[in-house]
Amino acid sequence: MGLKDEKGLQDKSAAPLSSRGRMPSGKPNPVDVHVGSRVRKRRTLLGMSQEKLGEAIGLTFQQVQKYERGANRIGASRLWDLSRVLECPISLFFEEMDESTAGSSPRNLNIESPDIKTQEGDSMAKRETLELVRAYYRIKDYRVRRRIYELAKSLSEPEETAQG
Repeated sequence: MGLKDEKGLQDKSAAPLSSRGRMPSGKPNPVDVHVGSRVRKRRTLLGMSQEKLGEAIGLTFQQVQKYERGANRIGASRLWDLSRVLECPISLFFEEMDESTAGSSPRNLNIESPDIKTQEGDSMAKRETLELVRAYYRIKDYRVRRRIYELAKSLSEPEETAQG
């Protein structure tokens, strides 16, 4: 909380309170609302009550309600727990997010935040690369994986040609 003067009034010269990721208006951040709605959608799809979900992750149903409305932000460890209980990847909570919502993340609301860009030539940072690697390692049979590896290698350009 902020500092108070001798009359118990809020000291306006004190540092502003943390917005905790909320919008300047004080409303919940649209990203948090989106994530909460995705939690609600998945819970409902599984036929699970707020009370049952709360019990599974050590919360009251009121706390689950606040998460689902976006009134309370969901921390990383809680998001992990939710993904386990709701039997889904964490990425499910961020799917179908429109550009406007994504653009209102706290980092984008802070003028002082520098843009963090991945290096344009870094193929290891591309989503396609990560999805390909994940799919490759889901292939259980080592011989099949090895054949796919050899096929990809044979179809690609030699390294010195690709760099030149």
